Amino acid sequence: MLRFTQVDVFTDRLFEGNQLAVFPEARTLTDRQMQQIAREMNLAETAFVTPAERGDCDVRVRIFTPVYEMLFAGHPTIGTAFVLARLGRFPRGAQRVVFEERVGPVPVRLEGPPNAPSRAWLTTPPVTFDAALEDRAACAALAGLTESDLRADVPVLAAGAGPRFLYVPVRDRDTVDRAAPDVAAIDRRITAQGLVGIFVFAVESADRGALYSRMFAPGAGVFEDPATGSATGPLAAYVLRHRLVAAPHTGIVDLVSEQGTKMQRRSLLHMRVELRDGQSQCIEVGGGCVHVFDGELALE
Repeated sequence: MLRFTQVDVFTDRLFEGNQLAVFPEARTLTDRQMQQIAREMNLAETAFVTPAERGDCDVRVRIFTPVYEMLFAGHPTIGTAFVLARLGRFPRGAQRVVFEERVGPVPVRLEGPPNAPSRAWLTTPPVTFDAALEDRAACAALAGLTESDLRADVPVLAAGAGPRFLYVPVRDRDTVDRAAPDVAAIDRRITAQGLVGIFVFAVESADRGALYSRMFAPGAGVFEDPATGSATGPLAAYVLRHRLVAAPHTGIVDLVSEQGTKMQRRSLLHMRVELRDGQSQCIEVGGGCVHVFDGELALE
């Protein structure tokens, strides 16, 4: 029997947030078995913990969608940190650990008691941006929208911190909720270009740094994701780069993205960004986590 824990991530309420299954003792599993288990769990992602292979990391975390293994993902990183803390797997009193993921070392900071943290924060890997896409109408159509639904003052472009997404800024919350992705077109233009999915968002309050978002990744086996931590760090970089929210030239700014509400899995993804001379130096993405149940998987 292989034990696992299921949690809801980026929430403090049961049955909200993004679901995650964590297998804390996965060292004996093969790559094929991990993929089969992730397909069987049929969640956005499933995390498998094995001993670290790098000396600068505490544990290795492998993350699978129902279709493939991810370079890096946010809610599995946060959720795995909560599960391992609850199991007492970190050094006594540790407030900071480092996960080895395919993208490289991912630092995680814990808030609250070491065995029951109230919030966990991951440090987003370096963010890169592609050039703005000129065919804005075609980009809008991928989300079932029109060019007039887009914000006219900022670009549509691909960006990422390992996994890459197409960022589609729209006018308001209602427009985000009207998004109805064209799955076939996403497969042709997004998945075929190596992007994970399409991230549709709006600024709800520039003063409060409040954002509203949805993410669609049918090519990863996830039509809509309730909370996408790996896309949220680049989201913070995007809105600060284009001055869509209030922020100091140098200092700390806190933002929050509400995601998953349309699919009745409301998630709150917090961002804390260190700015220096107007440039993002360090982006943390954090949130809460709720224990749902423990289980056992019969492999034979």
